[in-house]
Amino acid sequence: MNQQAAPAAGEEVEIQHSLFGEILDWMLAPLLLLWPMSIAITYLVAKSIANQPFDHALEDSVTVLAQQVREVNGKLVQRLPGSARDILRADDVDNVYFQIMGPEGRYVDGDRDLPQPEARAEEDTLRVGAVHFRNDNMHGTPIRVAYSFVNLEEDSKRDPRLALVQVAETLEKRAKLANEIIKGVILPQFIILPVVLALVWFALSRGLLPLAELQERIRARSSDDLSPIAPNQVPEEITPLVRSLNEMLARLSQSIEMQKRFIADAAHQMKTPLAGMRMQSELALRQTDHDEIHRSLEQLAKSSEAATRLVNQLLALARAENQPQAGAVHEPLDLTDLARSVVRDWVQASFNYRIDLGFEEQQEDTIINGNAVMLREMLSNLIDNALRYTPAGGSVTVRVRRSGKEAVLEVEDTGPGIPPAERQHVFERFYRILGSSAAGSGLGLAIVREIAQQHGAEVDLFSNPRAQSPKYPGALFRLSFPLLEAEPEAEEEPPYYG
Repeated sequence: MNQQAAPAAGEEVEIQHSLFGEILDWMLAPLLLLWPMSIAITYLVAKSIANQPFDHALEDSVTVLAQQVREVNGKLVQRLPGSARDILRADDVDNVYFQIMGPEGRYVDGDRDLPQPEARAEEDTLRVGAVHFRNDNMHGTPIRVAYSFVNLEEDSKRDPRLALVQVAETLEKRAKLANEIIKGVILPQFIILPVVLALVWFALSRGLLPLAELQERIRARSSDDLSPIAPNQVPEEITPLVRSLNEMLARLSQSIEMQKRFIADAAHQMKTPLAGMRMQSELALRQTDHDEIHRSLEQLAKSSEAATRLVNQLLALARAENQPQAGAVHEPLDLTDLARSVVRDWVQASFNYRIDLGFEEQQEDTIINGNAVMLREMLSNLIDNALRYTPAGGSVTVRVRRSGKEAVLEVEDTGPGIPPAERQHVFERFYRILGSSAAGSGLGLAIVREIAQQHGAEVDLFSNPRAQSPKYPGALFRLSFPLLEAEPEAEEEPPYYG
């Protein structure tokens, strides 16, 4: 016999639920629970119905017997003939008892051992002539008793003198009638219940058929078919599910298109540096002059450096675009501290470019919610871009300040600037301004825009208002991040001196 292995510690246990079984359970469980309750209620109702005709017969017997009770010369007598007494006791199924008791509990006639009422309630004694009922036991056998009080005092002004008249019988006939009623109700239920179960099963199968049809339509699709599912072809109850599935398909299609575009762009951009490296290496192999070989190797080193930078930027762009899908963690961080650290890392590179790299800050909190790794990548691309396009002797300044409810990060340079007509295109992939002599791949600003969008920041591009030369108007990149609101500190409760 196959046994399922127990899950290891820490292993997630996959539990599959059947929608058909779930609905069936919720329908059948109340039905099977209510069925015994229905039987119990039917039994109680059947006993009540069975008691009614026999109680009426006992009531008539008590009324007739009470009419025969008289007081003659101060002595209580009953004028019930022997034949009438035989008729009263005549019963093929149950035992019938009667009893007549005079005032002060004196026995007059009937069965001496018939139980007396526990207490003559005041309301019973006041309702002289009314018939009352109770359940009792006689010789260990349950009986139903009907009793009434007869007023022997003819003068209504005197205190009543009451005689007790009781008629009782065992419960055999009542039980038989109740059982017959129960059988008449319960037996059809045994026939109806399987029919109901079959109808429920059939209804659920028919009701869930559209789900099976939807499953077949999805299974019949090709692997590259990410078109949305028509919501009008499914039941209204699963329309939200189909709508969510269509949204997921749209995101998946967008992700696949992004990957395809990335691969195509990467392949296209890698052709030029790789072809240059191959040409320079072949040229160096054919050269015999030492100086020419050295010159070819220098070009090969520059080409490999450009290829390396291109690969790094491609990887950075791919990482930036995949951050939302990867669920990158954003946490509170100080934008001023982060910018100061990045600028410190680029100081040596600024010496190589012979550019003055500066940092300005304000003494204000600039706490934002972000991913430190991605923000460092973004600022590094802005600084690298500024250093490459600024001529030697110029300056690049990184500035962090607070403006209202925003933390503002600015990178300005004294380079040739970006014409207004080109500013909306420079954030596109692989876009480079015509006539630009600086080496680059056109990916740096695309990475900046992608990371800024993921942090809810706005990116603006201006000319440098502090530029001194009309020939070099410079560029000013401004990124505005929403500040992280600090939670108000809870007020300390004053000490209690009790």
